[in-house]
Amino acid sequence: MMADSGFVDLAIGPPVDTFGGAGGEEKARKFEVLGYAFLGRKP
Repeated sequence: MMADSGFVDLAIGPPVDTFGGAGGEEKARKFEVLGYAFLGRKP
């Protein structure tokens, strides 16, 4: 999707626990929901 938008040099960061301490933390853990940072640049 990012490449289709014209971004190049794409990178995906490590998984991050974005639900720690949130109300839905238990459900997020059950379904192994994690956040990822995406990096790219527009030439």
